[in-house]
Amino acid sequence: MLVPQPKYFRNLDGLRFLCFLSVFASHSLHTSNPDVVSNIFYRIIVDGIFNNGYLGVNFFFVLSGFLITYLLIIEKQETGKINILNFWMKRMFRIWPLYFICIIYGFIIYPYIKGLLGEGKTGLPDVSFYLLFMSNFDIIKNGLPDSTQLGVLWSISVEEQFYLVWPLILFMLPIKRYWIVFTVIIICSLIFRAVYNDDLSHYFHTLSCMSDLAIGGLGAWLMQQDRFKKVITNLDIRYIILVYISFAVCFMFRKEILSEVFILRIFERLIISIFIVLIILEQNYSVSSFYKMGNFKRISSLGLTTYGMYMLHIIFFVILVKASKLIKLGDNYFVVLWIPILSLILTVVFSKISYNVFEKPFLGLRRYLK
Repeated sequence: MLVPQPKYFRNLDGLRFLCFLSVFASHSLHTSNPDVVSNIFYRIIVDGIFNNGYLGVNFFFVLSGFLITYLLIIEKQETGKINILNFWMKRMFRIWPLYFICIIYGFIIYPYIKGLLGEGKTGLPDVSFYLLFMSNFDIIKNGLPDSTQLGVLWSISVEEQFYLVWPLILFMLPIKRYWIVFTVIIICSLIFRAVYNDDLSHYFHTLSCMSDLAIGGLGAWLMQQDRFKKVITNLDIRYIILVYISFAVCFMFRKEILSEVFILRIFERLIISIFIVLIILEQNYSVSSFYKMGNFKRISSLGLTTYGMYMLHIIFFVILVKASKLIKLGDNYFVVLWIPILSLILTVVFSKISYNVFEKPFLGLRRYLK
Protein backbone atom coordinates (compact mmCIF):
# COMPACT_ATOMS: atom_id res chain seq x y z
CA MET A 1 0.00 0.00 0.00
CA LEU A 2 1.39 3.40 -1.01
CA VAL A 3 1.87 5.95 1.76
CA PRO A 4 -0.05 9.15 0.86
CA GLN A 5 2.32 11.96 -0.03
CA PRO A 6 1.70 15.68 0.45
CA LYS A 7 0.42 17.65 -2.54
CA TYR A 8 0.94 21.06 -0.99
CA PHE A 9 4.19 22.41 0.45
CA ARG A 10 3.48 25.35 2.74
CA ASN A 11 7.12 26.42 2.94
CA LEU A 12 7.27 27.20 -0.78
CA ASP A 13 4.78 30.09 -0.72
CA GLY A 14 7.20 32.37 1.10
CA LEU A 15 10.01 31.38 -1.25
CA ARG A 16 7.81 32.37 -4.20
CA PHE A 17 7.32 35.85 -2.78
CA LEU A 18 11.05 36.30 -2.14
CA CYS A 19 11.71 35.25 -5.74
CA PHE A 20 9.23 37.83 -6.98
CA LEU A 21 10.73 40.50 -4.72
CA SER A 22 14.13 39.74 -6.21
CA VAL A 23 12.84 40.16 -9.76
CA PHE A 24 10.90 43.27 -8.80
CA ALA A 25 13.99 44.91 -7.33
CA SER A 26 16.04 44.15 -10.45
CA HIS A 27 13.36 45.86 -12.58
CA SER A 28 12.61 48.90 -10.42
CA LEU A 29 15.78 50.09 -8.68
CA HIS A 30 17.21 52.19 -11.49
CA THR A 31 18.02 55.84 -11.99
CA SER A 32 20.12 58.07 -14.25
CA ASN A 33 20.78 60.69 -11.57
CA PRO A 34 24.58 60.66 -11.05
CA ASP A 35 24.22 61.84 -7.44
CA VAL A 36 21.97 58.91 -6.60
CA VAL A 37 24.04 56.43 -8.60
CA SER A 38 27.21 57.42 -6.76
CA ASN A 39 25.57 57.06 -3.34
CA ILE A 40 27.19 54.24 -1.38
CA PHE A 41 23.89 52.87 -0.06
CA TYR A 42 22.37 52.83 -3.55
CA ARG A 43 25.42 51.00 -4.85
CA ILE A 44 25.21 48.40 -2.07
CA ILE A 45 21.52 47.73 -2.77
CA VAL A 46 21.58 47.82 -6.57
CA ASP A 47 25.07 46.58 -7.47
CA GLY A 48 25.44 44.41 -4.41
CA ILE A 49 22.30 42.82 -3.06
CA PHE A 50 20.03 42.97 -6.13
CA ASN A 51 22.53 43.13 -8.99
CA ASN A 52 21.47 39.60 -9.97
CA GLY A 53 17.85 39.90 -8.88
CA TYR A 54 16.68 38.35 -12.14
CA LEU A 55 17.92 35.02 -10.75
CA GLY A 56 14.52 34.95 -9.09
CA VAL A 57 13.26 33.75 -12.49
CA ASN A 58 15.77 30.87 -12.34
CA PHE A 59 14.32 30.02 -8.94
CA PHE A 60 10.80 30.04 -10.39
CA PHE A 61 11.90 27.64 -13.15
CA VAL A 62 13.45 25.16 -10.70
CA LEU A 63 10.41 25.45 -8.46
CA SER A 64 8.06 24.74 -11.38
CA GLY A 65 10.14 21.76 -12.45
CA PHE A 66 10.02 20.35 -8.94
CA LEU A 67 6.29 20.87 -8.31
CA ILE A 68 5.02 19.77 -11.72
CA THR A 69 7.22 16.68 -11.80
CA TYR A 70 6.34 15.80 -8.20
CA LEU A 71 2.59 16.04 -8.88
CA LEU A 72 2.87 14.00 -12.10
CA ILE A 73 4.87 11.30 -10.31
CA ILE A 74 2.30 11.12 -7.50
CA GLU A 75 -0.52 10.91 -10.05
CA LYS A 76 1.23 8.09 -11.88
CA GLN A 77 1.91 6.23 -8.63
CA GLU A 78 -1.71 6.54 -7.49
CA THR A 79 -3.52 5.91 -10.78
CA GLY A 80 -0.94 4.13 -12.92
CA LYS A 81 -1.10 6.84 -15.59
CA ILE A 82 -0.96 10.57 -16.28
CA ASN A 83 -4.09 12.32 -17.53
CA ILE A 84 -2.37 14.61 -20.03
CA LEU A 85 -5.48 16.48 -21.14
CA ASN A 86 -6.46 17.24 -17.55
CA PHE A 87 -2.96 18.48 -16.84
CA TRP A 88 -3.01 20.83 -19.82
CA MET A 89 -6.48 22.12 -18.92
CA LYS A 90 -5.45 22.83 -15.30
CA ARG A 91 -2.41 24.80 -16.46
CA MET A 92 -4.53 26.65 -18.99
CA PHE A 93 -7.05 27.72 -16.33
CA ARG A 94 -4.19 28.93 -14.13
CA ILE A 95 -1.98 30.70 -16.67
CA TRP A 96 -3.99 31.83 -19.67
CA PRO A 97 -6.59 34.31 -18.28
CA LEU A 98 -4.12 36.80 -16.80
CA TYR A 99 -1.55 36.12 -19.51
CA PHE A 100 -3.91 37.17 -22.30
CA ILE A 101 -5.08 40.20 -20.31
CA CYS A 102 -1.43 41.29 -20.20
CA ILE A 103 -1.15 40.74 -23.96
CA ILE A 104 -4.18 42.97 -24.53
CA TYR A 105 -2.60 45.61 -22.32
CA GLY A 106 0.81 45.35 -24.02
CA PHE A 107 -0.44 45.38 -27.61
CA ILE A 108 -3.48 47.67 -27.34
CA ILE A 109 -3.82 49.67 -24.11
CA TYR A 110 -0.17 50.65 -23.58
CA PRO A 111 0.36 51.93 -27.16
CA TYR A 112 -2.91 53.89 -26.90
CA ILE A 113 -1.85 55.53 -23.61
CA LYS A 114 1.58 56.26 -25.04
CA GLY A 115 -0.05 57.96 -28.02
CA LEU A 116 -2.23 60.11 -25.74
CA LEU A 117 0.91 61.26 -23.94
CA GLY A 118 2.41 62.31 -27.26
CA GLU A 119 5.27 59.81 -27.08
CA GLY A 120 4.75 58.50 -30.60
CA LYS A 121 3.86 55.04 -31.79
CA THR A 122 5.11 51.96 -30.01
CA GLY A 123 7.13 49.55 -32.11
CA LEU A 124 5.25 46.36 -31.40
CA PRO A 125 6.69 42.88 -31.89
CA ASP A 126 5.05 40.11 -33.90
CA VAL A 127 1.94 39.21 -31.88
CA SER A 128 2.03 35.59 -33.09
CA PHE A 129 5.11 34.93 -30.91
CA TYR A 130 3.10 35.97 -27.85
CA LEU A 131 -0.12 34.20 -28.75
CA LEU A 132 1.81 30.97 -29.28
CA PHE A 133 3.91 31.32 -26.12
CA MET A 134 7.13 31.79 -28.08
CA SER A 135 8.04 35.32 -27.00
CA ASN A 136 11.43 34.28 -25.63
CA PHE A 137 12.53 33.58 -29.21
CA ASP A 138 11.26 36.99 -30.33
CA ILE A 139 13.40 38.64 -27.64
CA ILE A 140 16.48 36.70 -28.75
CA LYS A 141 15.91 37.83 -32.32
CA ASN A 142 14.72 41.42 -31.81
CA GLY A 143 15.53 42.38 -28.22
CA LEU A 144 13.12 43.44 -25.49
CA PRO A 145 9.90 45.04 -26.79
CA ASP A 146 9.21 48.75 -26.35
CA SER A 147 5.93 47.79 -24.67
CA THR A 148 7.59 46.89 -21.39
CA GLN A 149 4.75 44.73 -20.06
CA LEU A 150 5.38 42.26 -22.87
CA GLY A 151 8.98 41.83 -21.78
CA VAL A 152 8.15 39.81 -18.65
CA LEU A 153 6.05 37.29 -20.59
CA TRP A 154 9.09 35.43 -21.94
CA SER A 155 9.42 33.25 -18.83
CA ILE A 156 5.74 32.29 -19.07
CA SER A 157 6.45 31.18 -22.65
CA VAL A 158 9.29 28.95 -21.48
CA GLU A 159 7.10 27.39 -18.78
CA GLU A 160 4.22 26.82 -21.19
CA GLN A 161 6.58 25.07 -23.62
CA PHE A 162 7.66 22.92 -20.68
CA TYR A 163 4.06 22.18 -19.67
CA LEU A 164 3.24 21.12 -23.23
CA VAL A 165 6.01 18.55 -23.54
CA TRP A 166 6.77 17.38 -20.01
CA PRO A 167 3.66 15.25 -19.25
CA LEU A 168 4.05 13.51 -22.62
CA ILE A 169 7.59 12.45 -21.76
CA LEU A 170 6.72 11.30 -18.24
CA PHE A 171 3.64 9.49 -19.57
CA MET A 172 5.74 7.33 -21.88
CA LEU A 173 8.51 6.40 -19.43
CA PRO A 174 8.31 4.28 -16.29
CA ILE A 175 9.06 6.31 -13.16
CA LYS A 176 12.26 4.42 -12.43
CA ARG A 177 13.66 5.58 -15.80
CA TYR A 178 12.92 9.27 -15.33
CA TRP A 179 16.55 9.93 -14.39
CA ILE A 180 17.48 9.24 -18.02
CA VAL A 181 15.43 12.11 -19.42
CA PHE A 182 16.69 14.49 -16.72
CA THR A 183 20.27 13.60 -17.64
CA VAL A 184 19.68 13.98 -21.38
CA ILE A 185 18.04 17.38 -20.93
CA ILE A 186 20.85 18.67 -18.72
CA ILE A 187 23.51 17.48 -21.17
CA CYS A 188 21.67 19.01 -24.14
CA SER A 189 21.36 22.30 -22.25
CA LEU A 190 25.08 22.37 -21.50
CA ILE A 191 25.93 21.63 -25.13
CA PHE A 192 23.62 24.41 -26.30
CA ARG A 193 25.23 26.91 -23.93
CA ALA A 194 28.68 25.90 -25.14
CA VAL A 195 27.75 26.33 -28.81
CA TYR A 196 25.69 29.52 -28.43
CA ASN A 197 27.88 31.51 -26.09
CA ASP A 198 25.98 34.81 -25.94
CA ASP A 199 23.98 36.48 -23.18
CA LEU A 200 20.59 36.53 -24.93
CA SER A 201 20.68 32.82 -25.80
CA HIS A 202 21.97 31.85 -22.36
CA TYR A 203 19.24 33.75 -20.57
CA PHE A 204 16.18 33.52 -22.83
CA HIS A 205 16.47 30.40 -24.97
CA THR A 206 14.39 27.40 -23.94
CA LEU A 207 17.28 24.99 -24.51
CA SER A 208 19.35 26.98 -22.03
CA CYS A 209 16.59 27.40 -19.41
CA MET A 210 15.42 23.78 -19.54
CA SER A 211 18.25 22.58 -17.29
CA ASP A 212 16.66 24.62 -14.46
CA LEU A 213 13.36 22.81 -14.97
CA ALA A 214 15.11 19.45 -15.29
CA ILE A 215 17.04 19.97 -12.05
CA GLY A 216 13.77 20.76 -10.29
CA GLY A 217 12.24 17.61 -11.76
CA LEU A 218 15.27 15.55 -10.76
CA GLY A 219 14.88 16.78 -7.20
CA ALA A 220 11.24 15.62 -7.17
CA TRP A 221 12.24 12.20 -8.55
CA LEU A 222 15.12 11.77 -6.10
CA MET A 223 12.76 12.37 -3.18
CA GLN A 224 10.96 9.18 -4.24
CA GLN A 225 14.19 7.27 -3.56
CA ASP A 226 14.32 6.24 0.10
CA ARG A 227 18.09 6.58 0.48
CA PHE A 228 18.21 10.12 -0.94
CA LYS A 229 15.11 11.18 0.98
CA LYS A 230 16.74 10.00 4.21
CA VAL A 231 19.85 12.08 3.46
CA ILE A 232 17.80 15.27 2.89
CA THR A 233 15.53 14.62 5.87
CA ASN A 234 18.49 14.21 8.23
CA LEU A 235 20.74 16.82 6.62
CA ASP A 236 23.12 18.34 9.15
CA ILE A 237 22.49 21.99 10.01
CA ARG A 238 26.06 22.83 8.94
CA TYR A 239 25.42 21.58 5.41
CA ILE A 240 22.10 23.42 5.30
CA ILE A 241 23.82 26.70 6.20
CA LEU A 242 26.51 25.99 3.60
CA VAL A 243 23.85 25.59 0.89
CA TYR A 244 22.29 28.97 1.73
CA ILE A 245 25.65 30.71 1.91
CA SER A 246 26.68 29.21 -1.44
CA PHE A 247 23.47 30.39 -3.09
CA ALA A 248 23.84 33.85 -1.54
CA VAL A 249 27.40 34.11 -2.91
CA CYS A 250 26.20 33.09 -6.40
CA PHE A 251 23.30 35.54 -6.13
CA MET A 252 25.50 38.49 -5.23
CA PHE A 253 28.63 37.67 -7.23
CA ARG A 254 27.33 35.66 -10.19
CA LYS A 255 29.18 37.65 -12.81
CA GLU A 256 32.49 37.73 -10.96
CA ILE A 257 32.45 34.02 -10.11
CA LEU A 258 30.54 32.27 -12.89
CA SER A 259 30.48 34.47 -15.99
CA GLU A 260 34.06 35.49 -16.68
CA VAL A 261 35.41 32.05 -17.60
CA PHE A 262 33.95 30.21 -20.62
CA ILE A 263 33.63 26.79 -18.97
CA LEU A 264 31.94 28.30 -15.91
CA ARG A 265 29.50 30.22 -18.14
CA ILE A 266 28.42 26.88 -19.59
CA PHE A 267 27.75 25.41 -16.14
CA GLU A 268 26.45 28.62 -14.56
CA ARG A 269 22.72 27.83 -14.68
CA LEU A 270 23.35 24.25 -13.61
CA ILE A 271 25.40 25.26 -10.56
CA ILE A 272 22.86 27.85 -9.43
CA SER A 273 19.88 25.54 -10.01
CA ILE A 274 21.50 22.80 -7.91
CA PHE A 275 21.72 25.17 -4.94
CA ILE A 276 18.12 26.26 -5.59
CA VAL A 277 16.74 22.71 -5.64
CA LEU A 278 18.65 21.90 -2.45
CA ILE A 279 16.97 24.89 -0.79
CA ILE A 280 13.57 23.67 -2.02
CA LEU A 281 14.17 20.14 -0.74
CA GLU A 282 15.61 21.36 2.54
CA GLN A 283 12.58 23.59 3.15
CA ASN A 284 10.17 20.75 2.42
CA TYR A 285 11.84 17.78 4.07
CA SER A 286 14.74 18.59 6.43
CA VAL A 287 14.08 18.27 10.15
CA SER A 288 17.11 20.36 11.15
CA SER A 289 16.23 23.55 9.30
CA PHE A 290 17.26 26.74 11.08
CA TYR A 291 14.08 28.32 9.72
CA LYS A 292 10.99 27.34 7.71
CA MET A 293 9.37 29.86 5.40
CA GLY A 294 5.93 28.56 6.34
CA ASN A 295 6.43 30.06 9.81
CA PHE A 296 6.44 33.54 8.28
CA LYS A 297 2.68 33.79 7.84
CA ARG A 298 2.45 37.17 6.14
CA ILE A 299 5.21 36.47 3.63
CA SER A 300 3.70 33.08 2.88
CA SER A 301 0.26 34.61 2.34
CA LEU A 302 1.79 37.00 -0.21
CA GLY A 303 3.30 34.02 -1.99
CA LEU A 304 -0.15 32.78 -2.96
CA THR A 305 -0.53 35.56 -5.54
CA THR A 306 3.02 35.86 -6.89
CA TYR A 307 1.90 34.92 -10.41
CA GLY A 308 -0.26 38.04 -10.51
CA MET A 309 2.51 40.12 -8.92
CA TYR A 310 5.01 39.00 -11.52
CA MET A 311 2.62 39.70 -14.39
CA LEU A 312 1.40 43.10 -13.17
CA HIS A 313 4.35 44.78 -11.45
CA ILE A 314 5.83 46.35 -14.58
CA ILE A 315 2.50 47.99 -15.41
CA PHE A 316 2.33 49.90 -12.13
CA PHE A 317 6.02 50.76 -12.16
CA VAL A 318 5.86 52.24 -15.66
CA ILE A 319 2.66 54.16 -14.85
CA LEU A 320 4.30 55.77 -11.82
CA VAL A 321 7.48 56.59 -13.72
CA LYS A 322 5.49 58.33 -16.47
CA ALA A 323 3.32 60.11 -13.89
CA SER A 324 6.41 61.45 -12.10
CA LYS A 325 7.71 62.79 -15.39
CA LEU A 326 4.39 64.43 -16.24
CA ILE A 327 4.34 66.34 -12.96
CA LYS A 328 8.10 66.97 -13.26
CA LEU A 329 9.22 65.41 -10.00
CA GLY A 330 12.70 64.87 -11.38
CA ASP A 331 14.96 61.93 -10.54
CA ASN A 332 16.02 62.61 -6.96
CA TYR A 333 16.40 60.36 -3.93
CA PHE A 334 12.74 60.72 -3.00
CA VAL A 335 11.48 59.71 -6.44
CA VAL A 336 13.91 56.80 -6.73
CA LEU A 337 12.62 55.51 -3.39
CA TRP A 338 8.89 56.17 -3.54
CA ILE A 339 8.22 54.83 -7.03
CA PRO A 340 9.38 51.25 -6.24
CA ILE A 341 7.66 51.29 -2.83
CA LEU A 342 4.35 52.56 -4.17
CA SER A 343 4.46 50.29 -7.23
CA LEU A 344 5.12 47.32 -4.94
CA ILE A 345 2.12 48.24 -2.78
CA LEU A 346 -0.11 48.63 -5.84
CA THR A 347 1.18 45.34 -7.25
CA VAL A 348 0.41 43.44 -4.05
CA VAL A 349 -3.06 44.97 -3.73
CA PHE A 350 -4.11 44.49 -7.35
CA SER A 351 -2.64 40.99 -7.58
CA LYS A 352 -4.89 39.99 -4.67
CA ILE A 353 -7.87 41.61 -6.37
CA SER A 354 -6.97 39.91 -9.64
CA TYR A 355 -6.67 36.53 -7.92
CA ASN A 356 -9.94 36.74 -5.99
CA VAL A 357 -12.10 38.46 -8.61
CA PHE A 358 -10.67 37.38 -11.96
CA GLU A 359 -8.41 34.32 -11.63
CA LYS A 360 -10.31 32.31 -9.02
CA PRO A 361 -13.41 31.69 -11.16
CA PHE A 362 -11.20 30.10 -13.81
CA LEU A 363 -9.38 28.04 -11.18
CA GLY A 364 -12.78 26.84 -9.97
CA LEU A 365 -13.38 25.24 -13.36
CA ARG A 366 -10.72 22.63 -12.51
CA ARG A 367 -13.18 20.85 -10.25
CA TYR A 368 -15.12 19.73 -13.33
CA LEU A 369 -12.10 17.85 -14.65
CA LYS A 370 -12.08 14.13 -14.00
